[in-house]
Amino acid sequence: MDWSTPVDLYCERPGPSCWAEPVNAVTNAVFLIAAAVAFVQWRDRSGRDWPALALIAVTFAIGIGSFIFHTVATRGAALFDTVPIAVFIYGYLWLALRRFLGLSRWLAPMLVIAFGLLSYGLGLVVPRGALNGSHAYLPALAALLAVGSLTREAAPRRMLLAAAAVFAASIIFRSVDQSICAAVPLGTHFLWHALNGLVLYLLLRGALLSPREVVR
Repeated sequence: MDWSTPVDLYCERPGPSCWAEPVNAVTNAVFLIAAAVAFVQWRDRSGRDWPALALIAVTFAIGIGSFIFHTVATRGAALFDTVPIAVFIYGYLWLALRRFLGLSRWLAPMLVIAFGLLSYGLGLVVPRGALNGSHAYLPALAALLAVGSLTREAAPRRMLLAAAAVFAASIIFRSVDQSICAAVPLGTHFLWHALNGLVLYLLLRGALLSPREVVR
């Protein structure tokens, strides 16, 4: 595979030049803002919730990585985008299973692995390019709805379910981007960024509202 091969996935990009997606690139600032606000809240609460701090750092990395991808736009640059997102999804799922549902230190990682296998299996059976690639995020949405519904503590439950609602909307905007290029040349991918910045903040806020982990 040639990692330097240009990638053109979104309406806004007219060609392979570096600054061809200015709006998609700049809107990654929402992830940096989400990370910064969450960090201030983390520090004010106790400054000792290390799993939450790690996820805040990953949120910052998502903003930087996505910015790199939407400027460089090559197969290799795509890894800067996808790897931090995957780390956040699996890391937050582990934290949520432990912290919100109180699962044991053995059961929680087993469920995370099962989630990964199911997500991989979905990728094998769904046609490439379905929903503009957004089908890859449907397992994360399902997991978010499930964990949010099962969370007993009111404040984290509200944050998780609100995040799920916003995430569902963001997936729609990501899915329709390529299909509306003729009518909306800018596309809608920038709304995926804007809404997902809010999604990650709500998830981080939910973790900070319940800074505990059941040890079993």
